[in-house]
Amino acid sequence: MATVRKTITITDQQDAWVKSQIETGNYTNDSEIIRDLIRREQERLAEIERVRAALIEAENSGEPQRFDPEAFKRRMRSTHG
Repeated sequence: MATVRKTITITDQQDAWVKSQIETGNYTNDSEIIRDLIRREQERLAEIERVRAALIEAENSGEPQRFDPEAFKRRMRSTHG
């Protein structure tokens, strides 16, 4: 995968955190931290989109049906013992 060189500006506090992550051995360099943070954000946004799509699908699935917990239990007992 090709890489692109970027220049970023962070606060002193953020820089201290980045350095502490490297010092504790969680990461080997600044770039590794930034790439990991970007990957995590991409995964988080993808999960939000999956939830959003599921909610839209549920909304479009029709009118809600009344749930009878006792009938459900009976069906489960008859099916699964």
